[in-house]
Amino acid sequence: MALHIIDHPLIQHKISLMRDKNTGTKEFRELVSETATLICYEATRDLPLKEIELATPLGMARTKIVSGRKLAFVPILRAGLGMIDGVTTLVPAAKIGHIGLFRDPDSHQPVKYYAKMPEDISERDVIIVDPMLATGNSAVAAITEVKKLGVKNVKFMCIISSPQGVDAVLNAHPDVEIYCGVMDEGLNDDKYIVPGLGDAGDRIFGTK
Repeated sequence: MALHIIDHPLIQHKISLMRDKNTGTKEFRELVSETATLICYEATRDLPLKEIELATPLGMARTKIVSGRKLAFVPILRAGLGMIDGVTTLVPAAKIGHIGLFRDPDSHQPVKYYAKMPEDISERDVIIVDPMLATGNSAVAAITEVKKLGVKNVKFMCIISSPQGVDAVLNAHPDVEIYCGVMDEGLNDDKYIVPGLGDAGDRIFGTK
């Protein structure tokens, strides 16, 4: 299945707190990071393992470690930056790429203004992160960008999605798995998710 809605009670609880217009910047930023950690736990469930033998204080143990696949996280600037601390808490050795996209206010289409990736990005599995999957245009553009660099395995991780955004990503990139906390009703005339939580970037950085 290409769409994974992670309905863990802690994720749902934290999303509810994020939705509250009275939640301040500090708490909102912490909630985004914590929720990213929890969703990332599920997004990395298929990482391969290998068995090793090591010495514990009481003897030898045959146990397992992650094997064979290197990860990179790519936040879509700027709101995606709010998820990076949360995901690297789980995978501290992952490398970080960045892609900057802004939405043209008239066409609602993404315009790329920045991209910087690890030199070995083509050898890594990539998880693109952005709190909101609204129209899907930015997500599609970011996925296209990393695929152009030779990345074979891409996932997309968000906190709140819309049906339109999910459809856009899966139509353009049917091989990409989407991981999110909840799917909302849809988009308003300004292409924001409703009921949503407002502009995630403004609320993370206190610029609303």
